[in-house]
Amino acid sequence: MIAAYQARCQARVDAALELLFQPPRAELQRLYEAMRYSVMNGGKRVRPLLVYAACEALDGDLDRADGAACAVELIHAYSLVHDDLPAMDDDDLRRGQPTTHKAFDEACAILAGDGLQSLAFEVLADRRRNPQDAETRLQMLSALSAAAGPAGMVGGQAIDLGSVGLPLDQSALETMHRHKTGALIEASVLLGALASGNADEIGLKALQQYARAIGLAFQVQDDILDVESDTATLGKTQGKDEANHKPTYPALLGLDAAKAYALELRDQALHQLRPFGSQAEPLRALARYIVERRS
Repeated sequence: MIAAYQARCQARVDAALELLFQPPRAELQRLYEAMRYSVMNGGKRVRPLLVYAACEALDGDLDRADGAACAVELIHAYSLVHDDLPAMDDDDLRRGQPTTHKAFDEACAILAGDGLQSLAFEVLADRRRNPQDAETRLQMLSALSAAAGPAGMVGGQAIDLGSVGLPLDQSALETMHRHKTGALIEASVLLGALASGNADEIGLKALQQYARAIGLAFQVQDDILDVESDTATLGKTQGKDEANHKPTYPALLGLDAAKAYALELRDQALHQLRPFGSQAEPLRALARYIVERRS
C-alpha cells in the first residue's frame, strides 16, 4: 500500500512544487535553479506524505493540503542544503547527487536555502496556494515557524553541533532529536490536520502523540541505517556520524537495542491511531515504513 500511496502523493506535491521555481527576473535565474535543484532532486517526501495522510485521517480534501505539503518540504530541503555546508556537516553527496554547494557554489547554496525557507512561509500565507480561512493560515504559519526555528529544528541542529565528541545520555539525545528531526515531522502532521478543516481537540492530541513517536523513530532508524546501510543505498555518505564522533542511538544503546526501540516507538504511534477508522490507514502505513525503510 505505502509504495502506491507514496508515488501518488509524491507526484501531487512535486507538481505543486514545480510551479514555485519560475524566476521573476532573468538576473535570478541561477538562484532559482539552485533552489529547484535542492528540492526537485528526488527524496522520499515523507513530510508531505504525513501532511496528506493527516488530512485524510480527518476526512479532509487533499486540494486544501497542497500548500502545507509544499511548505514542509521547502523547509526540509532548506535544512538539508545548510546541513551539508562545509561549516556544518561538510557533505558532498545528497540523494545520490552532488550537494547544492558542490553543484553550484557555497554562497549560492546559502542563498538558495534562505530562499526556500522564506518561500515556505510565503506559500502558507497565500490563500491561492493554501485555501484556508485567515485564522487557520495564521495557526499554520505559527506552527511551522515554531517547528523550524530556534525552539525546533534550528535549535536541535545547534545542540547537535555542540554535542560532537561529547557523551550524551538517552534523555539528552532524545531532546536533541525531538528538536532537530521530530519538530518538523510533528508540524507536518499538525498542518495536515489543520488543512482538513475538521480538527478537534481530541483528534489533534492523538495525532500529536502519533507524530511525536514517529518523529523520534525516524531519527533512530536514520542512526541505524548510518551503521548498516551503504552510501549508494542511502544517497549520502554512510558512516558520517561515527566518523564525526556524533552521539547516536546505536552508539548509546547498541544496535539491537536501537532496533527494538524503533519498533517500540512505531507501536506507540499505532496505539495513538486506535480512535481513527480506515481513513487513517496511510498514517499507520507510514509509521511502519519509517522503521522498515532502507534509505
